[in-house]
Amino acid sequence: MRGFTVLLAVLVLCQSNQITRIPLHKGKSMRQALKENGLLDDFLRKHQYAIGRKYSNFGEVASEPLINYLDSQYFGKIYIGTPPQEFTVVFDTGSSDLWVPSVYCNSDACQNHHCFNPPKSSTFQNMGHPLTIQYGTGSIQGFPGYDTVTVSDIVDPQQTVGLSTQEPGNVFTYAKFDGILGLAYPSLASEYSVPVFDNMMYRHLVAHDLFSVYMSRNEQGSMLTLGAIDSSYYMGSLHWVPVTVQEYWQFTVHSITVDGVVVACDGSCQAILDTGTSLLVGPGSDNLNIQKVIGATQGQYGAFDIDCGRLSSMPTVVFEIQGRQYPLTPSAYTTQDLGSCISGFQSASDTQQWILGDVFIQEYYSVFDRTNNCVGLAKAI
Repeated sequence: MRGFTVLLAVLVLCQSNQITRIPLHKGKSMRQALKENGLLDDFLRKHQYAIGRKYSNFGEVASEPLINYLDSQYFGKIYIGTPPQEFTVVFDTGSSDLWVPSVYCNSDACQNHHCFNPPKSSTFQNMGHPLTIQYGTGSIQGFPGYDTVTVSDIVDPQQTVGLSTQEPGNVFTYAKFDGILGLAYPSLASEYSVPVFDNMMYRHLVAHDLFSVYMSRNEQGSMLTLGAIDSSYYMGSLHWVPVTVQEYWQFTVHSITVDGVVVACDGSCQAILDTGTSLLVGPGSDNLNIQKVIGATQGQYGAFDIDCGRLSSMPTVVFEIQGRQYPLTPSAYTTQDLGSCISGFQSASDTQQWILGDVFIQEYYSVFDRTNNCVGLAKAI
């Protein structure tokens, strides 16, 4: 059945009118913008990295730690309302809800972003419930509603959308995106919210109930494809990994090794494939082991520095998943910015799971299959 689904998904590429491609632009991250404006140190002092608390609940209080998007660099366009209003969003497989700023928001951050204007949309309906998204040092206040959401050529009617009326601090002022579009399972969404992709599946707006992601290291060329797999973005064959918990896109990693020696995830561990997180995030002890083995040194606020001149002599880190090896070379797991090199591995004290973010997805084309509840991985071009 799984092979049949993949075959159909590949065949559908021959019928271009059924394929929905959303170009993703690689832009400046909030970290880069805050650093350029001399605000990064203050931000990192006040915010604890809390990837393990990344979940949504529109009903009463939703927790979506802002720092999770500090390094997000891949953004795409969507349109909300009738006539359509344009927004730049992070397509996030680590959350399940869609939210953007509204014109009722007076915060500085909202003034620098596209804001949705409900009265200007003939299809908007207010749900009549409050919305609070809690952050470490403040919260986004707002309300949810229904409206038409357009993603590329897909017109998604009666889609739940969260609209902010207040955003905390000055951090979002420097974000290059307006909001978040979640692509995780509906179990992470609130009782009032249906994830965008679930609404598309229910209304048969996609050719197949899967989507795929290619992340280029260049500014242009990255792509989110809805309803199909594009073999031009990867080499060899896709290998399939079953989802173990249908909340995040979560699966089992059997080990993480360097030169054949287990350095983390001893005896297996759970991992999440997350397009809304840039780095490779793991439990503190595992992270420290890896940093030591690759020769990274402790920097400020949880970051680890790497000597850029040592990249050629540093080891490859290998993730073993479903009986196959997924190596990450030093150039893959190192972030180079403004003349410095930083380890792409990051610790999180509040989780035992690994989060495989953009650092991993840049190396491995990723398919998110809702029909068979599995993830497909292949070496990206």
